[in-house]
Amino acid sequence: MQSDAGRSGRFANKKRSKITSRVKKKDPIFVDGVRPRPMYVDYKDLELLTKLISRQGKLMGRRKSGCTAASQHAVAKAVKRARFMALLPYVAD
Repeated sequence: MQSDAGRSGRFANKKRSKITSRVKKKDPIFVDGVRPRPMYVDYKDLELLTKLISRQGKLMGRRKSGCTAASQHAVAKAVKRARFMALLPYVAD
C-alpha cells in the first residue's frame, strides 16, 4: 500500500522539511549597497580585481564572487584590460 504520492515505509507521512536557503552574498562592485551607473570597474584597481581572480589566474564564477550578471561582465572586461596592460598575469606563477 503506497501513500503520499508513491512514498512508502517509515517516512511516508513525513513531509520534506529540508528547506535550504542561501545567503545572498554582497556584490563587491556595489558602493554602499547602490549599483554604480554606468556599470564600470576600473582596470587599475588591482586590489578589487585580485579578489575576483582565483589562485590559478582564472575569473571566479558569479556564485563564488557574489557578483550580479552586469557587474560580472564589467569585471571580466576590466580583468582583460588589466592583463593586456600587463598589470595582471594571464596565468598564475
